[in-house]
Amino acid sequence: MSQDNLVKLECTVCKRITHITEKNKKKLSKVRLQLMKYCRFCKKHTLHKETK
Repeated sequence: MSQDNLVKLECTVCKRITHITEKNKKKLSKVRLQLMKYCRFCKKHTLHKETK
């Protein structure tokens, strides 16, 4: 994985960075990624948003 395609996903409930994923910069340059992911600190599926 290339470093420039990696994005951090932050849990909206506990505000911790729990996931790292890839993003296609050519297609989604303006839109921030939002995914439902499992947070191990909250112990449930929560909304995760892309951080800077």
